[in-house]
Amino acid sequence: MSKLFSNFRGDLLGGVTAGIVALPLALAFGVSSGLGPSAGLYGAIFISFFAALFGGTSTQISGPTAPMTAVSMVVIAGIIAIYDGSVEKALPAILLVFLLAGLFQIGLGLLGIGRYIRYIPYPVVSGFMTAIGVIIIVTQILPALGYYPREDQAWVEPFKPQAEELILENILREEAGEGILVLEDFEETIARASKITEQTIAEEARILAAKEASGVMGAIKIIPRALDNMSWLELILALATIFIIYGFKRITKVVPSTLVALVVVSGVAYGFNLDYRTIEQIPEGFPMPNLEIFTQFKVSAITPFIFTALTLALLGAIDSLLTSVVADNMTKTKHNPNKELVGQGIGNSIAAIFGGLPGAGATIRTVVNINSGGKTRLSGMIAGLLLLIILLAMGPVASKIPAAVLAGILITVGIAVMDYKGLRAIPSLPKDITLGPLKLSSEVIIMLVVLVLSTFWNLVYAVGIGLVIASLMFMKRIGDLTQIRSDVKSLSREVAWADEKNFPEALKEEVFIKHLKGPLFFGSTSNFLQLSKQIPDTAKTVIIRLGRTQYMDQSGLYAMEDVLQELRKKKVMVLFVDVLDQPRYMMERIDIIPDLVPPEHIFETFDECVAWIRDNNTH
Repeated sequence: MSKLFSNFRGDLLGGVTAGIVALPLALAFGVSSGLGPSAGLYGAIFISFFAALFGGTSTQISGPTAPMTAVSMVVIAGIIAIYDGSVEKALPAILLVFLLAGLFQIGLGLLGIGRYIRYIPYPVVSGFMTAIGVIIIVTQILPALGYYPREDQAWVEPFKPQAEELILENILREEAGEGILVLEDFEETIARASKITEQTIAEEARILAAKEASGVMGAIKIIPRALDNMSWLELILALATIFIIYGFKRITKVVPSTLVALVVVSGVAYGFNLDYRTIEQIPEGFPMPNLEIFTQFKVSAITPFIFTALTLALLGAIDSLLTSVVADNMTKTKHNPNKELVGQGIGNSIAAIFGGLPGAGATIRTVVNINSGGKTRLSGMIAGLLLLIILLAMGPVASKIPAAVLAGILITVGIAVMDYKGLRAIPSLPKDITLGPLKLSSEVIIMLVVLVLSTFWNLVYAVGIGLVIASLMFMKRIGDLTQIRSDVKSLSREVAWADEKNFPEALKEEVFIKHLKGPLFFGSTSNFLQLSKQIPDTAKTVIIRLGRTQYMDQSGLYAMEDVLQELRKKKVMVLFVDVLDQPRYMMERIDIIPDLVPPEHIFETFDECVAWIRDNNTH
């Protein structure tokens, strides 16, 4: 306790400063996600407090982040579409997916996966982060222009016939589910359809119109309409916000420029009674748990999103642990990665129950905390408590913030989150792939594939595809290197190892030596399988030297078996030299040893093998 209070002043200042920095971002991420500003604020409160309390990085400040919000947008939009555009109906299922992601994170931490996160290839992370920036910037252009597709009557009108079809389809689906769909007269169908009002059709059309204009492709498609129908006031508010965020940093960094922009632009807009669009109303009072997550639980509602929840958990893990590394470098400490994942999972799980967005360790907020004096987990807990106090005391005031201000804030976040280091490195990366006359870099290809697929298709699938491509390219590169190093040649043409210098001249054309260097695995088996075909008919014996083959997988094992069987058909004797433990264990499992290579044909040294050949007069 005394140790905790010894830095109480520093932790208090660090937590308060980090909480102030987090406030505008939390509101902006909430609006961007589609669940409203309160979701972002609730997420910031609960994740910051509980991730700090249970996590493994003392100075970490957690909350909604740009990558987590971008993936959350995909989840939210997908589930809302299933529930016919109703956020209220979809909310329990959305929060259940977020809760599942938190539980997955706890599981990852308990299983000790934290230490492996660092093996995710940098090009995948780089392409993903740049895509996040592009997505945020493009999708915030419309609110920055003050244009909302669902409110543009000319844009909504063509969707009415489709809306009517969808409503009728839902009626028929309901009747089929209730077992009352009668083909003869459709009396029940007609009765239900007669209750559909023009207002219902118009609302459904607005939902379809908004969906058509969502995402990067939708925003790009509708930007010309937005420019024709933009609000100059909203654009000026957004530009003023951006200008202050970048301009105020040049004056001082003591006060967060994002907060200054939020207060100044909102204050001017409200003080001069301008006719601007406000953010959604923030509920007053303490956040209440959404028990419908449990009372309305349906496995079918979350089954399609289990992979997405796992991806959200992994992304949060990467985001958090990268920030933990930054914190370690600044404080000269060492974080506990698995404990950090458990803490993040607990924070995300509790936030989901209270209706908050999922989040992760936030680099900027963590750096601010450390620079302001924060040293223990108390700083992160104070940041969460400060946001709760702001919610309870200033919820109605925060509801007066202009929506364009948050759009401006998000545009600067999008610009900041892009990986410029990775983009700048593109010209200098080695070109290791040849496609016809073109020479390309495999790392650039991975980065661009993830960037393009994430931006224009699907964030979750893009990361998966990027990982697969990166893994395949890595395995091919390792396989190629292994094949080059372990090429099959006769002793007379291959550079002899030191203990082969005095190999008997009379045996050189009748005894062939195979040098295996490196693992025999699925990426390096193709060349090895050619061994039996490359040995001339004069050969009576093949010596396979395995002293530099530390590992053999199942593909390599069966490749070895195929080669040995082929050589046996040709009546070629095979001798092993210096078989290491793991390959020997594998070959004993399927009886390569002793069925194809008996123990008396396995030697510890090359000299012993040569002596055996002489004694048995194999030539």
